[in-house]
Amino acid sequence: MKVTNKQIINVFWKHVRKYPVVTAMLLTGTFSVYTVEIITPWFYKKFFDTLAAPIANGADILVHTLFIIIALELLAWLIYRLNAVGLVRLETRVLADLNETSFNYLICHSYSFFTNSFAGSLVRKVNRLSRAFEEVADQVQFSLIPLIVTVVGILIGVSFRSIVLTATLGVWVIIFLTANYFFARWKQPYEIAKSMKDTEATGVLADAIGNSTTIKLFTGHEHEKQRYHNIIEEWRKVYSFTWNISEIAYGVQSLLMIAIEFIMLYIAIKLWRVGILTVGDFVLIQIYIIRLMRQLWDFGRILRRFYMAFADAAEMVEILELPHEIKDRKTAKELAVRQGKIEFNNVDFGFHQTRKVLNRFNLVIQPGERVALVGPSGAGKSTITHLLFRFFEIDAGHILIDGQDISKVTQKSLRDQIALVPQEPILFHRTLLDNIRYGQRGASDAEVVEAAKKAHCHDFINELPFGYDTYVGERGIKLSGGERQRVAIARAILKNAPILVLDEATSSLDSESEALIQDALRELMKGKTVIVIAHRLSTILSMDRIIVIENGKVIDMGTHQELLNRQGIYKKLWEIQAGGFLP
Repeated sequence: MKVTNKQIINVFWKHVRKYPVVTAMLLTGTFSVYTVEIITPWFYKKFFDTLAAPIANGADILVHTLFIIIALELLAWLIYRLNAVGLVRLETRVLADLNETSFNYLICHSYSFFTNSFAGSLVRKVNRLSRAFEEVADQVQFSLIPLIVTVVGILIGVSFRSIVLTATLGVWVIIFLTANYFFARWKQPYEIAKSMKDTEATGVLADAIGNSTTIKLFTGHEHEKQRYHNIIEEWRKVYSFTWNISEIAYGVQSLLMIAIEFIMLYIAIKLWRVGILTVGDFVLIQIYIIRLMRQLWDFGRILRRFYMAFADAAEMVEILELPHEIKDRKTAKELAVRQGKIEFNNVDFGFHQTRKVLNRFNLVIQPGERVALVGPSGAGKSTITHLLFRFFEIDAGHILIDGQDISKVTQKSLRDQIALVPQEPILFHRTLLDNIRYGQRGASDAEVVEAAKKAHCHDFINELPFGYDTYVGERGIKLSGGERQRVAIARAILKNAPILVLDEATSSLDSESEALIQDALRELMKGKTVIVIAHRLSTILSMDRIIVIENGKVIDMGTHQELLNRQGIYKKLWEIQAGGFLP
């Protein structure tokens, strides 16, 4: 989806208009500063006209004029300083609002959105949006408004002295602005390409850093260096091209400014010779030309910075404009779980139209029943639990909890009723106390510690230098796999949801820890509806029912012993695992 500049401006304006008083004061102040700059040269004209034609009280007039000039300059300085304070107040608030808006909307995107996106690139996009606004706000405040006031004011001022000079200057300004505008429009796609390459390079960098261990294990240093070199070289070429054409533009711009200064002064000399202009008019014209050039010199840069800012903002605005894939219905109700019965009725689901994962899938799990899902890789076991959490929308059929269609309840109430212990738990770079408390954010410290004890992670936490206040590192990297999993179990224990999903929850534990955790899980599972995704069949022997899944369908079910008595996939999987790797 291509984002237009209008959409970007609308996003910025939606956040700016929340502060109308400060915004109005800034606009008025900026207009006033540059209006004073248009008026001041007239007093310089009077000053030099007085010098050129001495009169009896000329000295008094000069002193009086000088004080007026100083007073106007001080007034402009004061307003400018006040504006700077106001701009800080406005920009910091809008920057904070933009960051919050981006985060709040981004974090509610779907599971598939995040699996298809680089975390580093998303962070970059959020930061770029706020930086883009800062750039746009600064350009409007310090460049665009001053440019408009200066150009209009100077044309009006010059018109009081000569229509010929006004017409000449006006035509030149139109040519100059039009040329810069079309050049900036032509250059924008290259700025966008540069921005996209920058984001791509950030994603490659973040991907490599996040997989530094894998790179070491597979000695992929040279491969990754070459990969990063290739993307940086592509970025360099685009950046070099945009830089070079900018330098060409600056060169043409300089020639145009030299030309108008010569033309204006040449015409002024002609008018002075016939007595239309005075010496003071030359001072007035020269000051106006200098100030006009100062503003117009930056016009191309203003446009380019606008387009660069829009290019930077476009990627995040595209995300803000992208509808959330999973949304609550307007009539969605809170899910009320009284028993915990789960039903999959004729459920169809596929990640692609050509690849169905579940095909008319049917399964009923009774309240309080402990069910294990087994089957070969790719059978659809994890997909079933993802659909239960409503991470994806199903293509057909219904998923019910206590007779309530989960597509008709709020996502928050649905996920509040289900606890998950994943196979590879990922923790926040926060303290252990915060990570466990995430299961129930209002829990007391004592409740957190109690959950940790039940999950058998209290002992290893106490051995850490800062105990429960220990930061676990990005994604919990400072903990072992088993320690991370026990923290995830403690979090699930604290949540105490009526439905529990265990995705091979003991896979990362050693035998001693697994025995302890199995006790904790048995306690945790009491009175709950439990779904266990099992890869190690030895962990599900005590399940009430084992569901065998293949190609998105239930092909068998029963207890462990019942399934062993049949000549099916379960028995084959059991024999493979029981036999191990030894002959």
